Amino acid sequence: MSTRRSDTPLRCGRAGQEVRVPARATGAVERLRGLPPVLAPHTRLVVLGSFPSVASLGARQYYAHPRNHFWPILCALWGVDLRAMPYEARLEVVRSRGLGIWDVYAQCRREGSLDSAIEDAQFNDFDRLLREAPALEALAHNGGESARAMRHTRTLGVAVYRLPSTSPANASWSFERKLEAWREVFTAHGLA
Repeated sequence: MSTRRSDTPLRCGRAGQEVRVPARATGAVERLRGLPPVLAPHTRLVVLGSFPSVASLGARQYYAHPRNHFWPILCALWGVDLRAMPYEARLEVVRSRGLGIWDVYAQCRREGSLDSAIEDAQFNDFDRLLREAPALEALAHNGGESARAMRHTRTLGVAVYRLPSTSPANASWSFERKLEAWREVFTAHGLA
C-alpha cells in the first residue's frame, strides 16, 4: 500500500515549469528496506518511527544518528547509560523492560534522511506486532510522519499515542519537553 506521493518535482524547460516524473521512472532513487522489529513476547509498548535514517540504515541500528534523542531519552527514563553499551546489549535492555522498536514503513524510496523525502512507501505488517508481542498494550508514534499511520495502527485494538519526534530535525521541542512527553506514556504502561 503506497502512502506517499510517488513522483518528484523536477524543473525543466525554458519557462522553469515543474513537472512530476515518477521516481520509479527516473531510476535515480533505489528502493530502501527498513530494519527488523525489536520485540519480545512480553513487549507492552512499541515505539514506531517512520523509516530509518541514512545513519541507521548504514549502521543497521535504530536511532544511530548521534544527535537523535531516542537513546538519551531512554537513558534519562531508566537511569541506565545505554549509549555506553554495544548496540545488541542496548536491545537486550529494551526487550527486558517491555519496550519494542519498529517503523511504520517497511520500504520506501528516499534521498537523504528527511521524512518529507519519503516516497512510494509501503507499510509494515502491523498485525505482526500482535503475533510476536501478545502482551502488547500500546503503540507510540515517534513524530508526525509515523503518526500518519495512526488510522491503521488504531485497528489493532491497543492504545495509540503520538510522541514528539526524537529526530535532530525536530528542533522546536527541547530535550526536556520531549522527555516529559515520553515519560508520561512510558509511565502509563509501567516502563518508567
